[in-house]
Amino acid sequence: MSMDPRHYDVIIAPVITEKSTNLSELNKVVFKVAMDATKPQIKTAVEKLFDVKVKAVNTSVLKGKTKIFRGIRGRRSDVKKAIVTLEEGHSIDVTTGL
Repeated sequence: MSMDPRHYDVIIAPVITEKSTNLSELNKVVFKVAMDATKPQIKTAVEKLFDVKVKAVNTSVLKGKTKIFRGIRGRRSDVKKAIVTLEEGHSIDVTTGL
C-alpha cells in the first residue's frame, strides 16, 4: 500500500476539543480538512494514513467570524470539518503525534 502525499493535503489537522473528545467514545474522530475535499477523498485519506476502516464521513463548513483586534477588523477563515465514523474495533489516537 503506497503512501500518496496528496492524502496529507486532504487532512490538515485533528480537532481536539471537549466535544470531539466525547465523540471519540462513540468511535468518531474529527479532522480539519481542505475546503475542496470530498467525502470519498476524506475516507480514502483516513483509511490510508491511519490504516483503519471508515464507516461514514460527515462534513460541515464553519463560516469564519468577523473579529476586531486592537480596533482592526479581521475575518477568520472558513474551516471545513469532517466527522469520521470508524468501523467497530478500529481507533485512532489523535493525542499522539501532536
